[in-house]
Amino acid sequence: MATKTAYLGTGRRKSSVARVRIMPGSGKKLVNGRPLEEYFAREVLVLQANRPLVVTEMDSKVDITARVDGGGVAGQAGAVSLGIARALKEYDLALKSALDKESLLTRDPRMKERKKYGQPGARKRFQFSKR
Repeated sequence: MATKTAYLGTGRRKSSVARVRIMPGSGKKLVNGRPLEEYFAREVLVLQANRPLVVTEMDSKVDITARVDGGGVAGQAGAVSLGIARALKEYDLALKSALDKESLLTRDPRMKERKKYGQPGARKRFQFSKR
């Protein structure tokens, strides 16, 4: 088996897209050229993005570079998490069962509902007046 230098994974969440590259290394994590902890300022988002690494205990064994665009920070954190999980599966197929058990390889299908015509929003209605 030929060893690759980089393993790729694409993650999507809401309208965010993350392209993740994993390489064997010391545990350096960059998102859009900035450290992961700095890019995702809230600790909850850092934990969410790091979850696949924690579950598979690969936190300090691989370096991660991610390019994220679209959506907000919460959607981007979910996209990075899915991208990391998919790249880890490509890196080592034995990690698939651990990632599957925590449902980290499942794409979250929830999207924003479209606005309907004649209404101010997706579900909201203008005030009803009988007279």
